[in-house]
Amino acid sequence: MKKRMGVALCMVLGLMLSSGGFADGKITGGAMSQHPGWFKESFLDIGEDVDEAAEEGKHVILFMHLNGCPYCNKMTEENFKHSPDTPFIQQNFDVIAINIKGDREVAFNEALSLSEKALADLVKVNYTPTTVFLNQDNQVVLKLNGYRSVEKFGYALRYVQQKKYSEMKLADYIQQQKQPRQYQLRDHTLFADVTDLSSVAGEPLAVLFEDSSCDGCDALHEGHLKNPAILKVLESMKVVRLDANSSAPITDVDGNVTTAQAYAKKLGLTYRPGIVLFDKGREVRRIDGLLYSYHFEEVLRYVAERHYERFADGFYQYLGQRTSALLKSGVDIDLSK
Repeated sequence: MKKRMGVALCMVLGLMLSSGGFADGKITGGAMSQHPGWFKESFLDIGEDVDEAAEEGKHVILFMHLNGCPYCNKMTEENFKHSPDTPFIQQNFDVIAINIKGDREVAFNEALSLSEKALADLVKVNYTPTTVFLNQDNQVVLKLNGYRSVEKFGYALRYVQQKKYSEMKLADYIQQQKQPRQYQLRDHTLFADVTDLSSVAGEPLAVLFEDSSCDGCDALHEGHLKNPAILKVLESMKVVRLDANSSAPITDVDGNVTTAQAYAKKLGLTYRPGIVLFDKGREVRRIDGLLYSYHFEEVLRYVAERHYERFADGFYQYLGQRTSALLKSGVDIDLSK
């Protein structure tokens, strides 16, 4: 009897090993957004929406979101539904929600009709949410990748509402504002003392831009930069931190003498803490919006381990395969922290 039980146990263990053993992991932390009732119920004839908004002196915002996206939910709750700027948005903008995986037909203008997901490809959505601002001629005048804090989103709203896009870049507009000093630059053992970025551009390179008005930099240091899994990936890269307000000379990745302040503007980087990821002398990807630990780690890994060379369809092809492999190995993934 004991012998038969032993054989049966061995068979069960063998089946577990051959089928991957333990149960698949689970994804948690997703959040479904409930958009406010004052978002425009559009027939997705964007040209007509722009004309209607222009008649009232408004601009159109395309809020490009994804079901279950925690960043979209955070943006919806904090910046649209419960923000001090909510009345300002309602008065000056018509907001239209676009699902980047949706199949509804969008008539962007008289010459272009396409699905929601094709529109997302057209405007090069890299992260969700992506907030696209249209002027009164139905032209894209600003695109924000990812979540923005209420304060930083407020700068973007006023930049567009005042039509400053016809005069300057958002980065210049933000610099002109009297921003509160919120952060004193912190050191980290991983930060390399490098001022000539071209000297290290041949290897995976992460350039972190911070400044004194950064409202997310302390959280970066207390969170991601203390996370063992993230630190392990960063250890395989060269990490350089720049003060985006500094006028001290540096040499950029292309060998041009510049300043950190000018370089951040040249890169069009308005999010702090912003990270631009280079390899072999060129930009591969950037983190210019809030990312929680799982996505943050995998963006870094995508460049650090040069997965971008193997995935022709880009980061999200890599992320899909990586996520699937982790789940099959029994790893749980939390998207919310």
